[in-house]
Amino acid sequence: MVVLQPDPFLSELTSMFERSTEKGSVWVTMKRSSMKCQARLKKMAAKGEPVELRCLVRATDGKKNISTSLSAKEYLKFQASYATVLKAHMHALKKRERKDKKKAAEPEKVPEKAPKKQKKVSSSKKSAGSKS
Repeated sequence: MVVLQPDPFLSELTSMFERSTEKGSVWVTMKRSSMKCQARLKKMAAKGEPVELRCLVRATDGKKNISTSLSAKEYLKFQASYATVLKAHMHALKKRERKDKKKAAEPEKVPEKAPKKQKKVSSSKKSAGSKS
């Protein structure tokens, strides 16, 4: 995997998007990373040294892999440039087919019945225990 600086990474990502316009996909992943092995991190933690976490950005089109590492200071500038690249190359997306929610929900609904009214006992009826 080729580790690039942020600006060359974006230009290579643009060329990946252009190559895959007609057919193909580009996968981009971002994750938090310290860029150090676990043993070294444990030693740094034991000594009380601060660990700088970075953002690792990887991109692949199935044939070529590229990556870059960003500090917190670089991240905002990179994110703005990355958003511009994405907006410029999102025209080849296919719209997802969705089922109509209203039509799918109507057959499943059972119409609720109004609560039944209780009959009132008439005062003219005599109780079973009383005699007249």
